[in-house]
Amino acid sequence: MTNPHLTPLLEAVAALESAWCDAECGTDLDRTQLLAVNAAMGTLQRRFDGLRAEVAAGIEHESRPELGPDGLAKQQGFRNSATLIAATTGGTTGDASKLTKLGKATAPRSNLLGEKLPPKYPAVQDALQRGTIAAAAGSLIVGMLDRARLHASIEQVGEAEALLVEGAAGLSCDDVRKLVTRAEAWLNPDGVEPREDEARASRSLTMFERDGSLFVNFRTDVASGAPIKNAIQAWVTATFQARNTNANAAAGHSETCEGTATGDAPEGWTMPGDDRRTVAQLQADALTAICEHMTGCDNNELPLTGATVIVRVSLDDLTTGTGVATIDGTDQPISISTCRQMAASGGVIPAVLGSDGEILDWGREKRLFTRAQRLALVERDGGCVMCGLPPQMTKAHHIRWWQRDTGPTDLSNGVLLCTSCHHRIHDNGWNIRVDGTKRTSKVWIIPPATVDPTQTPRLGGRARYDIAA
Repeated sequence: MTNPHLTPLLEAVAALESAWCDAECGTDLDRTQLLAVNAAMGTLQRRFDGLRAEVAAGIEHESRPELGPDGLAKQQGFRNSATLIAATTGGTTGDASKLTKLGKATAPRSNLLGEKLPPKYPAVQDALQRGTIAAAAGSLIVGMLDRARLHASIEQVGEAEALLVEGAAGLSCDDVRKLVTRAEAWLNPDGVEPREDEARASRSLTMFERDGSLFVNFRTDVASGAPIKNAIQAWVTATFQARNTNANAAAGHSETCEGTATGDAPEGWTMPGDDRRTVAQLQADALTAICEHMTGCDNNELPLTGATVIVRVSLDDLTTGTGVATIDGTDQPISISTCRQMAASGGVIPAVLGSDGEILDWGREKRLFTRAQRLALVERDGGCVMCGLPPQMTKAHHIRWWQRDTGPTDLSNGVLLCTSCHHRIHDNGWNIRVDGTKRTSKVWIIPPATVDPTQTPRLGGRARYDIAA
């Protein structure tokens, strides 16, 4: 008789077996089979992680210090439960400790009278059992909620747990970390400024030379680093655009995809057509070029269009001094005091949001989106609506093309996309839909039938990562 507790895992194994069919190895699968197998393996991994967390919590309970030499781990010759689990799985003790903490936070409890109590985080437990989130995502959520309990009410923690579990489904661990970061600022806005002060006090830059190379180690707070990050990313983006332009010119044709600019690099700024530098190399070259420009060694204009720092804050938070603000292109929120300081600096645009905002539409009068419209698109989309690249690495594009579809230059017909995702939209049959015309509107990415037969819309842009969306 099958243990009901293992039923979800066995169902995932059956789905994997069905998707794999009769192929001998993964390289024998066609594209449809590869996608089906990958999805089945993802579900299996997530459900298996949920069971591993439960077992890890059980091992930790049987290895608790008060049992002394009779503890399970010590009986097996290990110092503690984490080393036992790590040796069994081949992982690290740090991963084993996170798994144990997750299992304890999602396991049923008992009070002093032995009465059964629900888990500390029931929504996380349910998501792990159903396989909608992975153990790594669950650990991020549980860790943040444990910290938040010191400052927020039980009701607020429960609301945040439900929102995070719902929002984390289908996201990578990196994207879940963005959700958790914003949720923590929402639950404890007063904790943002102390972290800023600590980061600012720990700022440092060290340099040393070795083996013909200069090594630079740099650390600073998010607000101070925003102009640096934006300038480097803008330089790299302009380089990629120039690379594409040179490639098209070498091929004997011009870029015809609507909305793609071919002249963003300043006059006199060129690059070789066979440029093969990696992103890391481009970022290093960007820093060099910016420093050369600042020291007067290079008087040519730098391609830093879009490098302006934009700080976003609600009017209520700005006037009352409560809450937090955000910087476009960064995940970490900043305090209101830092926001006020940045707003007084040159090259920083404070975007104070007091209402749903005005509709910024031009119809067919203008082809290119204005600066005001782009700022509104950044507020709505937060960056590339598909892959999440920061705003300075994107361009405003017409959803319905200006020439082919006679699309208007309106916010409801505009969207921020990086170059790669822009081509994916037009070349691979993806569609975009915008609900509403305000800054609070949501953008939906609709896959082609070849990717998803049901063509279920996927939430894109800022709303995908913002817990307050």
